[in-house]
Amino acid sequence: MRITVIGATRGIGRKVMEEALSRGHQVRAVARSADKIEIEDENLEKLVGDATSPEDMARAVEGADAVILAIGVPHSIKALMPTTLFSDATRAILPAMEGAGVKRLLTVTGFGAGDSYAKLSWPEKATFKAILGRAYADKAVQEDLIKASTLDWTIARPGILTDNKGTGRYQVLVEPETWRQGVIARADVAHYLVGAAENGTEIHKTPAIQR
Repeated sequence: MRITVIGATRGIGRKVMEEALSRGHQVRAVARSADKIEIEDENLEKLVGDATSPEDMARAVEGADAVILAIGVPHSIKALMPTTLFSDATRAILPAMEGAGVKRLLTVTGFGAGDSYAKLSWPEKATFKAILGRAYADKAVQEDLIKASTLDWTIARPGILTDNKGTGRYQVLVEPETWRQGVIARADVAHYLVGAAENGTEIHKTPAIQR
């Protein structure tokens, strides 16, 4: 497959890039610092671009079979600063994909975004608001924009993220009655996203991804 990874230099996006390359896919790695990616692979294209730029996103998605959106903001500013990064990037990416005829979009928000917030316990909600609330308010807007699009979208909602080694063993909780907060390695989230891109699973679903 030809997979565009937006936000490919760190976090889940970096893991997605590595996972997709390990499976032999052609990867277009998109980030403002994509030129600093030290990996050299014949299947890797490094594209410097801003996820909120419609022009950059038009170049990023051209010819792709699937787009995986995995941008993030530093933990240090999540509680302190409001952000519109997620919704702004989505407003740039959706028309770019629709214009290019690219249908498959997979994105990462997080457990607690959108209607999964109701599944948090009261102590979890208090902690969530203090640490993640402002970023996740914009992720909720992002989710609504994606759901209103014409794309074949999947919104993955991982729980608490770790840098542990991936195991390939995790739960994909699709039905709301099964949703819960949990812990999962970024590498396993990447494993899920690439697999879902390959197999076309969970289209128009918002699965919680947990160990």
